[in-house]
Formats: sequence, structure tokens, C-alpha cells
Amino acid sequence: MKLVWTESAILDLEKVKDFISRDSEYYALALVEKIFEAVEKLTTFPNIGREVPEYQDKTIREILCSNYRIIYQVRSNEVIILAIIHGAREINDKKPWELS
Repeated sequence: MKLVWTESAILDLEKVKDFISRDSEYYALALVEKIFEAVEKLTTFPNIGREVPEYQDKTIREILCSNYRIIYQVRSNEVIILAIIHGAREINDKKPWELS
């Protein structure tokens, strides 16, 4: 399966790294590496994550990595990383990757 990162997901990851870097560059880089490792597994096991409960779309799934939700969409031959958000953040029916 092909792995595709949306621009909004890349920005999310940069924001996470920048936020954690304020306290520790080491832990920020370690978390980013952990997120990349988790995402890479999706190319082999795309349905490993659960359906995102806030949406009524079976193709939108998530995996957890530390305190972060990695939200992605499974298509026929690709996994699209849509967003990386803190687990405490409420998203309701809003799609973070569609917000400007």
C-alpha cells in the first residue's frame, strides 16, 4: 500500500514537534520517530486502527501513539494520513484536516 501524508497532517506533526521541543528536543524527536514507525505499519496492516467514533465513515480510522491520535483514510491502494491530534482534543463531527 502506498502511504500519503496530507499537508495538514505534516503541519500537525510539525506543531507537535515544536510544542514538545520547548521542553525537550530529545523527546520531541523520539515522539516523531515513534509516530513515523506507527504510520509505516499501516502500509502492511491498514485496518489495524479502529474506526474514528466521531465520524460515520468506515474508511476513516485511527491509531494511537502516545497521547496522539493518528487519523487516516484507507483507500483501495493507499493509506492517507489526514491528521495528528492530541487525544484530549475534542473533534466532534469537525474534520481537523478540513478546517482552515
